[in-house]
Amino acid sequence: MVEEKTVTPLSGWIALPALLLLIALALLSIVTLSVVLILIGVVSFFLLLIFGIPGFFTVQPNDARVLLLFGNYVGSVRTSGFHWVNPFYTKNFISLRVRNFQTGEGAISKVNDRDGNPIEISAVVAWKVVDTAKASFEVIDFENYVEVQSDAALRNLATRHPYDSPGDAEVSLRRSTDEISSQLREDIQDRLEKAGVLVEEARISHLAYAQEIAAAMLQRQQAQAVVDARARIVEGAVGMVKSALDSISADDMVQLSEERKAAMVANLLVVLCSHNSPQPVVNTGSQ
Repeated sequence: MVEEKTVTPLSGWIALPALLLLIALALLSIVTLSVVLILIGVVSFFLLLIFGIPGFFTVQPNDARVLLLFGNYVGSVRTSGFHWVNPFYTKNFISLRVRNFQTGEGAISKVNDRDGNPIEISAVVAWKVVDTAKASFEVIDFENYVEVQSDAALRNLATRHPYDSPGDAEVSLRRSTDEISSQLREDIQDRLEKAGVLVEEARISHLAYAQEIAAAMLQRQQAQAVVDARARIVEGAVGMVKSALDSISADDMVQLSEERKAAMVANLLVVLCSHNSPQPVVNTGSQ
């Protein structure tokens, strides 16, 4: 595996005046009367132009240049500015800036979750190059490699978790947003380590049931919501009835038989759990 090496090139602001001085000397030798000096001056002038100028290059902030000499990796230049190196070096450009994309080339991926339900899912991944040597020499096209591996990691993650879970104990794609995002980022990072890429963030941008089961799953979610709401209402009503009976017994307001307590509990539960407003009935009898 090729490891990145940092190269400190010669400043272009030092090399440029030196090159101009040598060119000026070559031009001065041309105007002399000596044939030998004229030949040397002409040859030197063209050599300086051909081999001196190609050595200059610039690097912008958060950019890098990978230097190669006849196929051998020399090093990488990360320092921004105006530089000069061996004119025989090949200077390949790589951006170190943060990039982002949506998996599936902007399309929605269809995959089965852990329970076998077909779902539609996509994610947004933010990444950047941190090792220019690995990005250049370990994979053919590191940008395409990032996109393909990210989509594969997302599909693999979707098959390990259910779309939804009734409780908070189990990690699900819909409820456990932070846990799913953390797992997705780690899965993608493991795949992209060899390419010298750092994953800054990975989050699901679209999540839904596939169209063929979306209506049925919506009805199931609505039914589950109704059941959960009913359970919460009953739980609260039982607590309120218990509190009312305890208060009556503690204050000795009324002495109730077990039969009257049962009737009171039934009436209170009906009132508290009913959708419709209760209709009061005034008992004017002697009992």
